Amino acid sequence: MCSRASLGGSPAQDEEEREDVKPVRYAYGLTSALLVGGATLSLMTGNPAGAQVAQNEQSQMQHIVPRAGAPASFADLTAQLAPAVVNIATRQRIEVQTQNPFAGTPFEGLFGQRGGNGQPQTREAQSLGSGFIISADGYIVTNNHVISSPNGRGTVEEITVTTPDGTEYPAKLVGADAASDLAVLKIEGKKPFPFVKFGNSKAERPGDWVIAIGNPFGLGGTVTAGIVSAVYRNTGSGSAYDRYIQTDASINKGNSGGPLFDMAGQVIGINNAIFSPSGGSVGIGFAIPSEIAQPIVEKLMKGEAIERGYLGVSIQPVDEDLADSLGLPKNRGELVQSVQAGQPAEAAGIKPGDIVVKVNGKDVTSDQTLSYIVANIDPGTTVPVELLRDGKRRTVNVKVAKRPSEKALREQQMFNGDQDNNDQMPGDNSGLAQDKLGLSVVALTPQIAGQLGAPASTKGVAVAAVDPSSDAARKGLQRGDIILSANYQPIADTAGLDAQIKQAQADKREAVLLRIQRRGQAAVYVAVRLMDNK
Repeated sequence: MCSRASLGGSPAQDEEEREDVKPVRYAYGLTSALLVGGATLSLMTGNPAGAQVAQNEQSQMQHIVPRAGAPASFADLTAQLAPAVVNIATRQRIEVQTQNPFAGTPFEGLFGQRGGNGQPQTREAQSLGSGFIISADGYIVTNNHVISSPNGRGTVEEITVTTPDGTEYPAKLVGADAASDLAVLKIEGKKPFPFVKFGNSKAERPGDWVIAIGNPFGLGGTVTAGIVSAVYRNTGSGSAYDRYIQTDASINKGNSGGPLFDMAGQVIGINNAIFSPSGGSVGIGFAIPSEIAQPIVEKLMKGEAIERGYLGVSIQPVDEDLADSLGLPKNRGELVQSVQAGQPAEAAGIKPGDIVVKVNGKDVTSDQTLSYIVANIDPGTTVPVELLRDGKRRTVNVKVAKRPSEKALREQQMFNGDQDNNDQMPGDNSGLAQDKLGLSVVALTPQIAGQLGAPASTKGVAVAAVDPSSDAARKGLQRGDIILSANYQPIADTAGLDAQIKQAQADKREAVLLRIQRRGQAAVYVAVRLMDNK
């Protein structure tokens, strides 16, 4: 068998540099941007209260807004609550991938996408958002995306909290949960801090007055008012926590992580995202309901792990067309598109094409999705799942597994769709495979192997993206290829591939021999030259 082979296919472009503000795409086809901004302006408003009493528990709160009719003013309520709302700023070191217009020329080394000593280029970035203090000793709630680097391709080096009186505090990250987009920080300083408490979002109704306080575009202490437009709004993102309070209170970039208050001064939501074709507020904002946020925040404060249930299915809501084709009521149930090998759904006998209508006695609806119901079931619990198959209703018992991390779920979805599109796949951009081979790779799980047409027992790493200026691209490697071995040594994970690259460097070799498996083809050996990053 030849030691050098060429694989078909043209290399794609590098992944485009992401903005500091990561957009959220909804099924409606428009972009809804997360509300973390890049501005640095801060205004001083309000003074911290001194007593260890929640800002929204003081007796005069009940007199601020008359029960009958609309409030004459929000000023007293705002003055009471604003001292507990803070500005959150981060300083980050972000890895950047840049296009090299001089690739293949004598100037390639001067304008390459990596810096000196073979290291990827990085740049310093800042983000700005909002948060609110929930205890007199300085615990703060915000959104995870406010204090994390975009796409996980960087390091947050510093978090600074600024109170309305202009005092700055270095903040410690206590805990974060990517799935619910929540994070808890802690500041130390002169106590007690002014704080607010969670209210009952279940009691909210469309039309109820609400106010949002935060830092849109860095304008600290900004207050906007509106009403609850909808409760338990499903945006179509398919996530486990796609369940929001919708409001027309003006929310913009930088409001993320800030509180949404009811007229009793209770936090009934955490401002999270906007639905907008322009990137600015058009009166459609989303807040994480307090009934979802509070239990997660309490666990994060205690350092407890957040565990969620998992079935291992890909699903689609039963829309009007699908309901008509099956003779079903619309907005009831969800269609199983695929079932992952080795996961609870497969073990219970659930098949593609089944319509899941009820889980553990709860109806699956647009307001109460399958993902949401299952995520809130403790792993290891056996629950009845009612489904429709061939027009007949049946019930199966499923032992719910632990939901994988958000990173693992992203990797499982990586290879769905167009196998030639390298731009969408971040993979592991920090190892030697990226630096020396120009390959972004991920560990090969049974789920990913199945998506790539390989047996679930296959060992190796999957190619997520290829640097178009690399020898790997010239040899035809592409996203979806599986690397089985390097220099005849089996590869079990990304660290194993890096180890073989290091060994090749130690032996002063200029190339690494990879064994590549592609869907529907026999495995071949391809010698890939190491990139010179000096």
